[in-house]
Amino acid sequence: MKRSVVIGFLGTQLDYGGKGSARWEKWRPTVALCQQEELIVHRLELLHDARSRGLAESVQADIQSISPETEVCRVEIELRDPWDFEEVYTTLHDFARAYPFDPENEDYLLHITTGTHVAQICWFLLAEARYLPARLLQTSPARKKEVANTAGSYEIIDLDLSRYNKIAQRFQRERADTVSFLKSGIATRNASFNRMIEQIERVAGRSKSPMLLIGPTGAGKSFLARRVYELKRQKQRLAGRFIEVNCATLRGDSAMSSLFGHVKGAFTGAQNERPGLLRAADGGLLFLDEIGELGLDEQAMLLKAIEEKRFFPFGGDQEVTSDFQLIAGTHRDLRHWVAEGHFREDLYARINLWTFDLPGLAQRPEDIEPNLDYELERYARDHDQLVRFNVEARRRYLAFASSADAVWSGNFRELSASVTRMATLAEAGRITEALVIEEIERLGHSWVSRRPADAVAAILGEQAEQLDLFDRCQLNAVIAVCRQAASLSDAGRQLFAVSRLDKKTANDADRLRKYLSRFGLDWTAVNHQ
Repeated sequence: MKRSVVIGFLGTQLDYGGKGSARWEKWRPTVALCQQEELIVHRLELLHDARSRGLAESVQADIQSISPETEVCRVEIELRDPWDFEEVYTTLHDFARAYPFDPENEDYLLHITTGTHVAQICWFLLAEARYLPARLLQTSPARKKEVANTAGSYEIIDLDLSRYNKIAQRFQRERADTVSFLKSGIATRNASFNRMIEQIERVAGRSKSPMLLIGPTGAGKSFLARRVYELKRQKQRLAGRFIEVNCATLRGDSAMSSLFGHVKGAFTGAQNERPGLLRAADGGLLFLDEIGELGLDEQAMLLKAIEEKRFFPFGGDQEVTSDFQLIAGTHRDLRHWVAEGHFREDLYARINLWTFDLPGLAQRPEDIEPNLDYELERYARDHDQLVRFNVEARRRYLAFASSADAVWSGNFRELSASVTRMATLAEAGRITEALVIEEIERLGHSWVSRRPADAVAAILGEQAEQLDLFDRCQLNAVIAVCRQAASLSDAGRQLFAVSRLDKKTANDADRLRKYLSRFGLDWTAVNHQ
């Protein structure tokens, strides 16, 4: 059986019951701890300051008289102002770090009845953060009707909310609501995407570190970044603005000026001072979309701004400050970008703590239907007109949208445009099969015109000229399969459908991964072009 150890402050008011025998007629919380029939206190760590040394000795003697099995250890601490939050928290934090906790053999309780309200709050925060492996112990005086009862009562509070069903259920519902909020209320069916959103929810609520969103154009990076900002605002973790920047539009002096601001006369045309977008994001969230397109100089300054919260405006010699949280977005594989010298390795390491890969629409065919319903609802809100599919029209559109013929190069942005077109052309609020057929033809024509004749050339550029025609044709075929497959494993199963039958353990994904790596490619690079 574990030994019971109670840690608590001496109550300079409550624990003083007067002198002589009269003190036994009053409720004294520290003494009352050791008067409980069902609570055995093997050791009491009694914290007090030098001014209360005499009272501590008196309380210790009284406890030893009523509970000889209780060892009272007086711990003298220095508190100049017991109402100073910083001083109290620091003192108790130092105590917790230095204390030789032995949870294997001892059960710890924090007595929160005595001490100032500040001390009680600090005990709670330290226990909640697991600096102390302890539960809370709250003592209470007896009711007025129980005059003879000077021991009062006690209650042990376990901060593990999972032990409290109703509270746990409430938090589970709130978390589910939060996840739904990040997904904009869309009941997505893709399991990996749902797991990713749950992780983003936890990170958004607990961390201020940068996040990196990787995904093709139209995958929802910008939209998700804004939802994360709104979530942080709801949780009181941000007070400033949401600032969005597409780094692909920034070049030369304008990039420096836009991001970091400039002083008057920094360059030709700089007639007035400009604060810059990083300072505009102070206290808020900065979303840098297509961060891989930033120049190396801008990357260096951005790294300093992230780490030190200060930087020099363009052309200035005095540092300015901005404390912002960062979400970066890109369609590139930044690892290859670093290897090729286009992106700073130190900046990549700084923003790569929380990386989330957003799949494109073609990789989430099961989510097309719920997103289709979402877009129809959004159209109704924006245009005050309810539009629905005919049964056969809906079936035909979903069959096409989920097929290998549907490229969805513009991803969810393209799906939204497709629904908007059909809803706008619909008569009497009904999308017919004829409208669907027209839209399918329109999408097919658009994708054919946008699809590069040679995918290898589009991805590798000049390096493609170094490949034999045989390798080039084969790689093009592999890329085509990858782009219509749901995952790396799915593409591997299709490509090695025959040879895999001769293997006891077929690792199709690894075979495909190794094949792509011969050309310096991976799954992300193939699907993000």
